[in-house]
Amino acid sequence: MSSPRGSAAPLAPPQPQGGTAPPGRFGALAGWAQRRRWAALVLWVAVVAAITLGSTAAGSAYQNDFSLPGTDSQAATDLFKKHGSDQAGDSVDIVFKDTAGIESARPVVEPMLAEVKHMAGVADVRSPFADTSAVSKDGTIAYASVTLEGKTEDVPKEDIAKIIDIAQGIATEHLQVEVGGEAARNAEDKSGPTAELTGIAAALVILVLLFGSLLAASLPLITALFAVGGAIGLIALASHVFTVADFTPPILMLVGLGVGVDYALLIFYRYRHELLTGDRPAEAGRRALDSAGRTVFFAGCTVIVALLGLVALGLGSLQGIALAVAVTVLITMAASLVLLPALLALFGRRIQRHVLKQQAKATEKGRTEGNRWRAMARAVQRRPLPTLVVGVIALLALSAPALGTRLGFADSGNDPEETTSRHAYDLLAEGFGPGFNGPLIVLVKGDQQAGRTVQEKLAATDGVAEASPVMPSADGALTTVFVYPTTAPQDEGTADLVHHLRDDVAPPLERATGAEVLVGGATAASQDVSEALANRLPLFVAVVVGVSSLLLLLVFRSVWIPVKAALLNLLSISAALGVITLVFQHGWFGAQPGPIEAFIPALVFAIVFGLSMDYEVFLISRIHEEWTRTKDPSQSVREGLASTGKVITAAAAIMMFVFGAFVLSSDRMLQQFGLGLAVAILLDAVVIRCLIVPAVMQMLGKWAWWLPAPLARRLPKVSIERPERS
Repeated sequence: MSSPRGSAAPLAPPQPQGGTAPPGRFGALAGWAQRRRWAALVLWVAVVAAITLGSTAAGSAYQNDFSLPGTDSQAATDLFKKHGSDQAGDSVDIVFKDTAGIESARPVVEPMLAEVKHMAGVADVRSPFADTSAVSKDGTIAYASVTLEGKTEDVPKEDIAKIIDIAQGIATEHLQVEVGGEAARNAEDKSGPTAELTGIAAALVILVLLFGSLLAASLPLITALFAVGGAIGLIALASHVFTVADFTPPILMLVGLGVGVDYALLIFYRYRHELLTGDRPAEAGRRALDSAGRTVFFAGCTVIVALLGLVALGLGSLQGIALAVAVTVLITMAASLVLLPALLALFGRRIQRHVLKQQAKATEKGRTEGNRWRAMARAVQRRPLPTLVVGVIALLALSAPALGTRLGFADSGNDPEETTSRHAYDLLAEGFGPGFNGPLIVLVKGDQQAGRTVQEKLAATDGVAEASPVMPSADGALTTVFVYPTTAPQDEGTADLVHHLRDDVAPPLERATGAEVLVGGATAASQDVSEALANRLPLFVAVVVGVSSLLLLLVFRSVWIPVKAALLNLLSISAALGVITLVFQHGWFGAQPGPIEAFIPALVFAIVFGLSMDYEVFLISRIHEEWTRTKDPSQSVREGLASTGKVITAAAAIMMFVFGAFVLSSDRMLQQFGLGLAVAILLDAVVIRCLIVPAVMQMLGKWAWWLPAPLARRLPKVSIERPERS
């Protein structure tokens, strides 16, 4: 192998030009990790091992909390608990269908129900043969209600799985038996970690293609896996103290892998760049942390601030998810700033030899790194306005469906068609009407006569298929009426009925009877949570955008950079939400139509906005370096894109595959979450960073860095750029 200069001398690292500026704080941190490399590695391994062993021994205490104080549904739930009820425990439904008539199946159904009644976790079983209302009008479909000893999250999934097995054990060619309800949904076998493994494999392949070395590719991935392992164990322990939803771990894996690889890659790529400029491995590590490390710290803090803003939305489960993901981002950021420099110190010489060999081969073939990105920048700069217009129109077109997004929560009607919970849902809708799967629970705080008056009015209300007889509470102070809508739980007609009952039907009844009337139940609660989140989201977005823009103003000392960043980030996020709406609400590409999970817009915004700032800072800081050096705005944009285009695209591709792999999950919320993040990252990295940003920067020219003099004097100076060589 010949050297880049064409001599036959052995390949040696180029010598750095000039002196070395004193390292900043992040460079000093890298220096410590490099000098104490074994101590840093052992510390990380010990901490992760201790957390893993502790979480394994203690187990987890995940629980869902969808309470939202101040809503009618929450007030109804509180009254329900206060006055006591036979319905205190959750239930599952065992649903039967026999075309010859359900009575013919009685000899096998009753012994099975007797066996279920004595199983662990079961409080009571109500047979359809003892309650004619549990049999459809044509006599072919019936259901047995199995009351559990507690809430769904308190009953072991193994106990529910045994109920499913016992129930379906009597099924024959003529008798169909299915088990429905939230507990049954949770107990069904879930798919293996296909999404996680697919994401990891895709990340490794892209990293190998990027660096041409398995060793170099593995370091960002190892860093991310260490961080994710520690975060998952830590959150499992924290679930004993805080309310953490049971669907949090896959989200942690999703975000931790994507963000961890992304952060480590940005630092590693800058480390590679410093090696190519002639630094020795130790100095390259310090300088990489002093530049890309600051970018990672800024981006991580932005994500954490956005996530902590979710706490202000006031929903228990969402607060738990926000705190858990914020901790995960914090740990991945720490791993990138401490663990990665230690790994680079161990393998720095080998990586340096490989990087220089790659450079030598490229030089022999006449290739210069970044030329393709320079050519793209020149093409955009020749026609900046058409590029900007086309890009913005495309993003606005994708964003349009988001205006009609309907928020809600998935139920058994959204489950895969092969699941027993979905079959039970369909059978109940077939036998008893679409509204049977989502009854509204109307609570009347008054005497039983008031309850009967309310029941009669409800039964005659448009949109109500049936209203059950009144059921008094244990102390007689409360009566309950189950109201079955004529529409399915997730239909807009059901939401309209809830508003109609609360706004138009309940007030006259309260005046006439002197009782308090509340509309609650799972369906009404889901609607209340969705509407509350939708109403509070604008303030949350405004706060996060304002704080992030202020940080960009401090870093780049420019008015237009933060304005541009905020508008473009919002465009990419709204476009992603538009795609989610098309796929999951309108049923594109074969997806089951239904509402968008109420958590999705807030979670996608918080995470994507922070990650978008990551790419924004990484690109703009390189452009600003060139601007500071040359004062040529066009050249600054070209060189900035040439230096960062490859790594931003690679990082985005990794995150797209990691996030997109979760579309393979069986969980509808994870599918929406994964698709939203993948689309947002794709649009941000390709359409915005590679096309729209260069176009805008070209049109702004030197005005991109304008800051009014009075404001410039008052703002503190904050820098995320590397120290200059002396």
